[in-house]
Amino acid sequence: MPYSTDEIKRIETKWQGIWHDKKIFKVDVDPKKKKYYVLEMFPYPSGKIHMGHVRNYTIADVIARFKMMQGYHVLHPIGYDAFGQPAENAAIKHKVDPAEWTYRCIDQMREELKKMGFSYDWDRELSTCDAQYYRWNQWIFLKMFEKGLAYKKASSVNWCPSCETTLANEEVIQGECWRCKSTVVQKDLEQWYLKITQYAEDLFEDLQQLNHWPPRVITMQENWIGKSQGVEIYFKIQKTGETLTVFTTRPDTIFGATYVVLAPEHPLVKKLVVGTSHEKNVLSFVDKVAKESKSDRLSGDLKKEGIFAGQYAINPVNQETIPIWIADYVLMEYGTGAIMAVPTHDQRDFLFAKEHQLPMRIVIQDAVNPQQRPSDLKEAYEGDGLQINSGIFNGISNQEGLKRIAAWMEGNKMGKIIVHWRLRDWLISRQRYWGTPIPMIYCQSCGIVPVSEQQLPVELPKNIKISGQGGSPLAQSAEFIETTCPRCQKPARRETDTMATFFDSSWYFLRFGSANNNEKVFDPKEAAYWMPVDQYIGGIEHAILHLLYSRFFTKFFKDLGLIGFSEPFYRLLTQGMVLKDGEVMSKSRGNTVDPDLVIEKYGADTLRLFILFAAPPEDQLEWNDNAIEGSWKFLSRVWNLIENKYKKEDHFVSKGMTNAAADQEDKSIERERNLAIKKVTEDISNGFKFNTAISAMMVLVNKIERYQVEGHFKQKTVNDAIKTLVLLLAPFTPHVCEELWRIMGGAEESVARVAWPSVDEKAMIQDVVSIVVQVNGKLRGKFDVAPDVDEEHLKKLITADPRIQAHLEGKAVKKLIVVPNKLVNIVV
Repeated sequence: MPYSTDEIKRIETKWQGIWHDKKIFKVDVDPKKKKYYVLEMFPYPSGKIHMGHVRNYTIADVIARFKMMQGYHVLHPIGYDAFGQPAENAAIKHKVDPAEWTYRCIDQMREELKKMGFSYDWDRELSTCDAQYYRWNQWIFLKMFEKGLAYKKASSVNWCPSCETTLANEEVIQGECWRCKSTVVQKDLEQWYLKITQYAEDLFEDLQQLNHWPPRVITMQENWIGKSQGVEIYFKIQKTGETLTVFTTRPDTIFGATYVVLAPEHPLVKKLVVGTSHEKNVLSFVDKVAKESKSDRLSGDLKKEGIFAGQYAINPVNQETIPIWIADYVLMEYGTGAIMAVPTHDQRDFLFAKEHQLPMRIVIQDAVNPQQRPSDLKEAYEGDGLQINSGIFNGISNQEGLKRIAAWMEGNKMGKIIVHWRLRDWLISRQRYWGTPIPMIYCQSCGIVPVSEQQLPVELPKNIKISGQGGSPLAQSAEFIETTCPRCQKPARRETDTMATFFDSSWYFLRFGSANNNEKVFDPKEAAYWMPVDQYIGGIEHAILHLLYSRFFTKFFKDLGLIGFSEPFYRLLTQGMVLKDGEVMSKSRGNTVDPDLVIEKYGADTLRLFILFAAPPEDQLEWNDNAIEGSWKFLSRVWNLIENKYKKEDHFVSKGMTNAAADQEDKSIERERNLAIKKVTEDISNGFKFNTAISAMMVLVNKIERYQVEGHFKQKTVNDAIKTLVLLLAPFTPHVCEELWRIMGGAEESVARVAWPSVDEKAMIQDVVSIVVQVNGKLRGKFDVAPDVDEEHLKKLITADPRIQAHLEGKAVKKLIVVPNKLVNIVV
């Protein structure tokens, strides 16, 4: 039967049904087998899958199927990161319940994933919006509360006065609410935090264990955690004598501090200006900065703005009085939210001082190009040199000054040597409906009381009106709020905040190992078998927060005694974006390609093959309609090989290639078969170079097509080559390979359960190589010789040949160039 769209539809439907009915990919713990856990970052259920999903999940599926054929016991699950703001927004827009909307999208996405033929264990499918999942979110929260890691404090949030709700940073657009365009303000709310900072040292140091993560992801994690060795220095506010603590990693420059800068969010700001002539302007400036994004404030491209607070601080090392400023380039997230400004030795301080005519003093002298006057500087000098204008430390190197000045300040109680972390505790409170309810109760007699574990899950109430206005929808539900205190049994009220969705995705990889366990968050024995994840796959956009929180949860579970490992993901692959016309595919740009339309025309296997062949996984992939056609044609050629060249010859006796019947063509195709096995195996195993693996299979197809089948021995040879081709291609294009394997007489339930082909190293040894001979760059002959033939013997053989002599007659040989086993070029 010819390779056609109708035939492919029939084959894909057939094999997807077989995989499902026979549960081909279902696995359970089996200590006798070596496990392999491959996992892609689970999707938000938006309904239709897009090409980014297709690429991510196809990469994972090839790895899973390859490992199955290598004999591993493979866990490859799927689920849905189903809570979050998008469903709530859809509920408002379409006037539908968020649960109804979400489950409808999950149903649609499940069908789309099945169309792609992914090898999921569907019995482990989970959705984070199911009460049986989020009850364990609540259990984890209670354990964290019990250990002092979950706590509540007041913090500043983006607040829309019109919608009466908090907004995420990305929902604030140019200082306005994305929904109603009202001006966003900062508002202090009591909210729940997780004390991730307690694990800062472990999170930082354990990055050294992650040798199979991309280096740039490690760097991004290091920068986010932000370990800084430095000194907290105790300045005094001149007017009140109150201590103002600043943090610096450059204590060698303390004698050059000419002003102090506070972050606009610093709690001292309002105290400094209250009741003064500066109050109005300073508070106006603080409100203005609150509308700026942190990335803009830190950007080196934008002008840094600030305002004098009207107060002064005293530098403890020299008793100098210096002004206190408030500026947008200082953030509360770094250090203490206050810095000493040394404009001669810090570029941001330098630009700010120039802008506001603030004084400067050089305290580190460049030995190569000494500058004696600040006015000579065109930019801050941030290199090494000798201490000057530094009191008793004059004349020593600043590297020595870093240590000695820090120790001197600590010894004289002017400061303290300390490690600071950029990492801040994790705010998990959300004033929204569609999320996990935080399991806490407020009692007038007992205070804040945790819900008892026996009462979990605290379920979301049904039929809640969601408008996007008026704060948390849960706060409008008396049925939800009104409860009794677990301790005193008096009337009490529930917490109406829900958890950030990052909470849901910070441990789902552990739940997959015990997806149907209703008694425990996960079974420690199952976790010990399956974990850590051997291969994790997802976008670089999740390189910081999701991975960081997952690592935090893993370390917490280890401290609870539930697991014995510290890191959740052994190997990490961050796949590149899918582009069209040079831009990332998106609905707003109108440049998307619907996977359904491609599958309808070409089938899922063609789409998979294109996705894998077009670019290495880490690189961006440019969509190409012609290349999709090329993938279809290649699969047609493979199909035709079985139709035209493969013959069932069960009575043939296998004959080794040492048999006298084997000629050079037989040996050549057997060599190409083994080279393909070696190349495909190594390319998948070492860096997932799927594109070059597919190229090796294309070379094998070319070789088989040219091979002339005459007689039993040659039929056996070509049959072996075709069988190998189908097995090598099976992880990439499973539907067509299942069908071809069955046509060729395969008895197994699935080609995924057939052993991966092994390499015969002897078959790759060449008896003869063809040497091309050129004279002045023009082809003049070919010679079959033994591999690695002696160079002098080769020269004599070639120059004695009449064909070559005819081109050398009467000419002097200037040079004879030999490329071993390939080429001889004679220059005359």
